[in-house]
Amino acid sequence: MTKRLLLLLLPLFLLAGCNRQEAAAPAGQLPAVTATPVSGDTILQGSSGDATTFLPVLASDSASSEVNELVYNGLVRYDKNLQYQGELAESWEISPDNLVITFHLRKGVKWHDGAPFTAEDVLFTYQTYIDPQVPTAYAENYRQVDKVEILDPLTLRVSYKKPLAQALISWGVSIMPKHLLAGQVLTKSPLASAPVGTGPYRFVEWKRGEKIVLAANPDYFEGRPHIDRVVFRIIPDESTMFLELKAGGIDMMGLTPLQYARQTESPEFIKAFGKYRYPAFAYTYLGYNLNRPLFQDKRVRQALAHAIDKREIIDGVLLGLGQEATGPYKPGTWPHNPTVRRYDYDPAKARELLAAAGWKDSDGDGIVDQNGQPFAFTIVTNQGNDQRSKAGEIIQRRFREVGVDVKLRVVEWASFLKEFINPGKFDATILGWTVPIDPDGYNVWHSSKTRPGELNFIGFRNAEVDTLLEQGRRTLDQGARKKAYDRLQEILADEQPYTFLYVPDALPVVAARFHGIEPAPAGISHNFIRWHVPKSEQKYLQ
Repeated sequence: MTKRLLLLLLPLFLLAGCNRQEAAAPAGQLPAVTATPVSGDTILQGSSGDATTFLPVLASDSASSEVNELVYNGLVRYDKNLQYQGELAESWEISPDNLVITFHLRKGVKWHDGAPFTAEDVLFTYQTYIDPQVPTAYAENYRQVDKVEILDPLTLRVSYKKPLAQALISWGVSIMPKHLLAGQVLTKSPLASAPVGTGPYRFVEWKRGEKIVLAANPDYFEGRPHIDRVVFRIIPDESTMFLELKAGGIDMMGLTPLQYARQTESPEFIKAFGKYRYPAFAYTYLGYNLNRPLFQDKRVRQALAHAIDKREIIDGVLLGLGQEATGPYKPGTWPHNPTVRRYDYDPAKARELLAAAGWKDSDGDGIVDQNGQPFAFTIVTNQGNDQRSKAGEIIQRRFREVGVDVKLRVVEWASFLKEFINPGKFDATILGWTVPIDPDGYNVWHSSKTRPGELNFIGFRNAEVDTLLEQGRRTLDQGARKKAYDRLQEILADEQPYTFLYVPDALPVVAARFHGIEPAPAGISHNFIRWHVPKSEQKYLQ
């Protein structure tokens, strides 16, 4: 996962479906750094899911965002050490009361069609996000803005009604071109399938279900990227993707635990590739559709949590390359609360809670029932992520042992989002979130975010959680924010709208011919435009 997907869309949570991962710490042989970088070559990156749209305001899936982050820029970003850094903004000032940010934009930045980038584009992007006719999941931070004023073509002032903890980094959102989008119905815009940005790579081609091609932007304001082309190859099956990696059909992918631990240790592989490992900024969960009567009693959800052996999943599916998730924050980070209620594997407790909720096996068929209806439902998950489907099989078996009949359905990524998740037409789902560094979870947990296409698609509603989310985003004091988010995690642990399953280790691998990779707290791709291949090792010619 590249730097802006993970770090620059920081107000956003992204549905994690694709098999690409970011890394922060090396494991195994690293590519050497050459003294004089040269341009040329192509990097082919494996992705298990296809994009859905290249308009950032509409994209909530990782497949689309991984392309968008190379095509577009935000005003600000995090640097390799996770410190604020300007991108399209050259500098900024924040007022003492934290209510006003004045941005000074870079001079000479051009859109890929040659038009100049100005403050008008930033204002247009803001107006697009708050437009009630635009079906975006990410309007909330921009609704907190009182006004945006253009002071001159390269200066604008953003005023807030109240302090907002994410105010500055929320402007890491991808800025869109006013001259190409103004007055259009966004869902019908040509830019949804052929984007025009200011970023390091220009869009070339999208063959749906096959590949997405980008080319280096020679006019990029930070300098032309050394790698000429980036190709995202859509390969839904992880085993097929790994075969393509070994055969040279792709250069970069996220390894499965089995591949990392048992299939990449030969001298030949170690010579040909660099492997990386670190706890991902992500978690995987079993989410329950709370609009379904079956899941509206929290005792049922607690019972299901006790029926799942998380250690079995971590050891059997992840081969130990991960850790138990107890909430929406990565263990070891400041917002994580390690003291929340845990649900140890306890089938007897699960049966007890089910019985207390009125679910008993009245007819002796092995399935608990209530008012003549068996406890039966379907878990859906996405194709291209064997970890989720294997976890689903383990969960299915464990649920059966406590009298719950579950079917598992695996669906192609785009269809999975369009037909099941976005319209809320599912019973339960195994999914993952790529989470931001800032802990604001408003878009995922607030009760106002339950409409079709928004991120609280399980329909979780809790008045105290709403209040805590408001408190956490209205102060810049980390101690006060932690107090709010600690309580948030306590409520989520009790209510169990998700059974939080695991935090996987990210396990990316990159072909050794790519030099200039520098692991850092921000990952390996913070300097992606400076990756390069020596002339003698280049594989693809233009």
